[in-house]
Parts: sequence; C-alpha cells; structure tokens
Amino acid sequence: MSDIADGSLAYEGVKRIEWADRSMPVLRQIRERFTAERPLDGVRVAACMHVTTETAGLIRTLQAGGASVALASSNPLSTQDDVAAALAEEFGAQVFARAGIDREGYYAHIYRALETGPDLVLDDGCDLVNTLHTDREDLLGTVKAGCEQTTTGASGCTRWCRRACCGSRSSR
Repeated sequence: MSDIADGSLAYEGVKRIEWADRSMPVLRQIRERFTAERPLDGVRVAACMHVTTETAGLIRTLQAGGASVALASSNPLSTQDDVAAALAEEFGAQVFARAGIDREGYYAHIYRALETGPDLVLDDGCDLVNTLHTDREDLLGTVKAGCEQTTTGASGCTRWCRRACCGSRSSR
C-alpha cells in the first residue's frame, strides 16, 4: 500500500502528468511500443527518484512494459503530492512519497520500496543503492540490474564499489 499525502489530489496530478506527457514524444512512443511488446512483464522495479510529472512519464512507461513499480521520493523538497497521488491512485504504482517528510520518513519510504523485492533498481542520489548494499543485502540475490542517474550518486557508487571490491583501500 502506498504512503502519499492526499489521494484526493490525484485528479489534478493526472491533468499535470498528461500535460507534461505532450512534451515527451519519445517517451510516449516507447510507451506505445512497450504496451504492444510488454518487454518487462513480471519485472519488479524499485525506484528512488524525484516525484515529478517527468518521472511519472517514466514510471508509466515502465508499467506499460509490464513492470510493477515501487517509487520512493529521492527528495522530499521536490515531491509533488498531486503527482504522487495520481501515480498511486490512478496509475497503479506503489508510491512512497510526501512533500516535506523528515529524514526518518524518507528512509522508511526507501525501505518500503525495497520490500517489494526488486529485480531492477533506479536511483537518484545513491540512497536506494546504498541502503540495498548496507542494510538489505538479503535482496541482492534478486536484483539483476541497477541505474544511478546523477554524477554525485554515481561517484558514491564507484567509491562504494571500490571499497567492496578492493578491501579498505581509499578510492581516488
């Protein structure tokens, strides 16, 4: 079950998502192809990303391909509660996002997304990947791939990987 601020905001969120969708023709074409081909049937995705209209386009595309998606917000200050409501209430994603949530709630949402047992992880800032590798190592056997979308997060992943793979040597 999702954790969003207010489900009644879904209608406004749907309108904003559909408006943004008109500015993303390539993603729309991929969604149409995914709807026909279903290349992600049965794939579980856990994502930690900004909950915005643009992210909603990606989440809807993954779902069109057959994936089930759990989305936690990567930044409570950028979370758009109406978009979170629309994704949860109208588009069937599991959403763990509330604008302005505190640090404890932020990490609780990341844990909830990981509880779905993802096959694929998408991250923005490395908090999901870091939590997976430090506190939820039991899930690593099911994760087949991951993606970090920021340079800062990718740098963190690289440092973490070097430590894990090379012992305690410092990374450069």
